[in-house]
Amino acid sequence: MGTFVSRSALHERKRAVAKTLCYRTLMVAITVLVAWAVVGNVSDAVNIGLVTNVVKTATYYTYERLWDHVSWGVVTGA
Repeated sequence: MGTFVSRSALHERKRAVAKTLCYRTLMVAITVLVAWAVVGNVSDAVNIGLVTNVVKTATYYTYERLWDHVSWGVVTGA
């Protein structure tokens, strides 16, 4: 039997932020490598990677928060 862990809204937000930051860090590295392969300039590749991923990070966090309001697939009670 698994242990039931009650998560507060604050805990869920912290978890969403941690997941977002870990994922986006990986995506920055991938974007920079791809951009470098395409443009051939490390400085430009880093700028492309950072700007696109700042936008994507905000988008992902907002998307996660919106899903917190969707009850589909969520089982209530233990």
